[in-house]
Amino acid sequence: MSRETRTQKKRRSQWLNWLLDLHGILGYIFLYAPIVILVVFSFNASRFSSDWRGFTLQWYAQLFGHEAIGAALKNSLIVALSSTLISTVFGTMVAIAMERYNFWGKLPFDALLYLPIIIPDIAMAVMLLLFFVLVKMNLGLVTIIISHVAFNISFVAVVVRARLAYFDVTLEEAARDLYANEWQTFRRVTLPLIMPGILGGALLAFTLSIDDFVITFFTAGPGSTTLPLRIYSMVKLGVTPEINALSSMMLLVSMVLVFLSLMLQKGGGGGIEIA
Repeated sequence: MSRETRTQKKRRSQWLNWLLDLHGILGYIFLYAPIVILVVFSFNASRFSSDWRGFTLQWYAQLFGHEAIGAALKNSLIVALSSTLISTVFGTMVAIAMERYNFWGKLPFDALLYLPIIIPDIAMAVMLLLFFVLVKMNLGLVTIIISHVAFNISFVAVVVRARLAYFDVTLEEAARDLYANEWQTFRRVTLPLIMPGILGGALLAFTLSIDDFVITFFTAGPGSTTLPLRIYSMVKLGVTPEINALSSMMLLVSMVLVFLSLMLQKGGGGGIEIA
């Protein structure tokens, strides 16, 4: 191969790499530019999003004195905390059962476990609404919590199962050799080691619950408006700086929770106490 041919191929390769880099940069700009604009205009002194009139924090200050937003935040926290606690307990139990035991119908149940992750939110929302109608259950905070538990269990189970997949069972065998019973082995060996996965799943469940709109919209009743529903009702009257500020705060909370969830999933299991 001549030197000229090698030079041409090298230049062609450089151009292709440059185009790939440019494509990646443009893709990120397309995805994240609207989020950056949202955050920037939440500090706009003007009430009109198209008119920048300086920097201000007044819209964030007004959020803390807004009675309707305060009530929506309270409902969101009640739903998110309740559904997270329930789904974390049941999701962990399901993960341990699926990873450690063989039983009749395990494969169909495993497929059923992934359905809430795979199927569209609108389909699950309609199914849950039909279920509540059939059982004649009044829509409210309780139905929202049940709905969030229904899809959060799957996410928690997936995260905990990923942690269990790399679990060293010889540690449990060592605990039994030291005369620890099943409960002592679980409490002092298994639980500390899978705790990062449990906490990561719980944070992921909390994030999904507090941000959910579609399923909440279908299963909410009078007096059970959450923050996403409140934002939707406000947007119908026009995009205002209060909406930008509220959305920016929810975005920040979601990013922090997801970051903590990822860090916990990569973290260690903590100390083990057998004696």
